[in-house]
Amino acid sequence: MYRQRIQFTKMHGAGNDYIYVNTLLYNIENPEALAIKWSDRHKGIGSDGLVLICKPDTDDADYKMRIFNADGSEAMMCGNASRCIGKYLYERKLTDKTVIRLETLSGIKILNLHLSDDAKSVESVTVDMLEPKLVNPEQYNKPEKGTLTADDRTFEGTFVCMGNPHFVIFVDDVKTLDIEKYGRILERDRCFPERCNIEFAQPLEDGTIRTRVWERGSGITMACGTGACATAVAAAVTERNGRTSRIKMDGGELDIEWKENDNHVYMTGPATIVFDGEIEI
Repeated sequence: MYRQRIQFTKMHGAGNDYIYVNTLLYNIENPEALAIKWSDRHKGIGSDGLVLICKPDTDDADYKMRIFNADGSEAMMCGNASRCIGKYLYERKLTDKTVIRLETLSGIKILNLHLSDDAKSVESVTVDMLEPKLVNPEQYNKPEKGTLTADDRTFEGTFVCMGNPHFVIFVDDVKTLDIEKYGRILERDRCFPERCNIEFAQPLEDGTIRTRVWERGSGITMACGTGACATAVAAAVTERNGRTSRIKMDGGELDIEWKENDNHVYMTGPATIVFDGEIEI
């Protein structure tokens, strides 16, 4: 049987780690199964999922991203992964552009790369995450606020779609809350037929927001870019913060601005290459 050796790059954005493969070089026929196999932190490479860097389907984009969660399900979008792709493309000399148009299942995202003084590396990336949607179409067009029950607790949260669905819950003490218990239940609430990402957030005295994430298809993750955006929007909607927020997640911090002039959400944060490797399939 023919075996193909695939080169990959492990990267993370604020601790949200993925395996990246350039499909312009390799044909990946079954990414769903590979995402499950490779993401295993004991028997595989270890990650929150698999990201494919692809040729775009439209002339309006420079590249395309496909992302598969650790359970093999395909996600619409990932903010942390999009920043990592910007760094990958520039530092691997696949492009010399500092503004990159990235096709995703939730539309074309614009990546603005912020370079080092010598222009050899990408220090951070700002992503135009487009407009948030504040109504959950699966909840019978109810307003964005809602109340859900998980086991022994009832949570009031705000639904925000940032290309993928998020339910943001503000709590008094995010440290002591059993994120795994409640996140697992809420992800699969009947209000979310396609499941949902759950954010538990606590506004702090310094104006930042401490957020922990239960990510649809991956479980607890160190960070979530779209989740950080959803948290910032929910904080503004509920008047817990203004239109600019610093979101502190388990793996790092992201700066979010929800601009009034275009109603777009802009996310700025780091991207880090961990290591390169090769694996046989």
